[in-house]
Amino acid sequence: MRILANLLTALVGALHIYFLVLEMFLWDQPRGRRIFGTTPEFAAASKALAANQGLYNGFLAAGLVWGLWLGGSGTAVKIFFLCCVVIAGIYGAYTVNRRILFVQAAPAALTLGLLLMS
Repeated sequence: MRILANLLTALVGALHIYFLVLEMFLWDQPRGRRIFGTTPEFAAASKALAANQGLYNGFLAAGLVWGLWLGGSGTAVKIFFLCCVVIAGIYGAYTVNRRILFVQAAPAALTLGLLLMS
């Protein structure tokens, strides 16, 4: 079960790298606007905020990668960063879009559960 938990941790980390790219580099591009459902005007006006948010997603990814890199001694690091992802996902679902609950919080919660059971 630990192998599956580590694979899912890597997947959650990869998702957050993807979020970083979307928010920091593609926010005002057609693909980013389509994914987030924004207008060109809104995307241009909020580009700096989105880049900041993308940077935070990068920190979450880095923490998960760090936990994996530490091997068996990285369990506490992975738990901490997965909890951060779950909380951010719940808050995002409540304040922005319910879809965030399923895209961000649910995979991290599943991973956290498997990690705690292994």
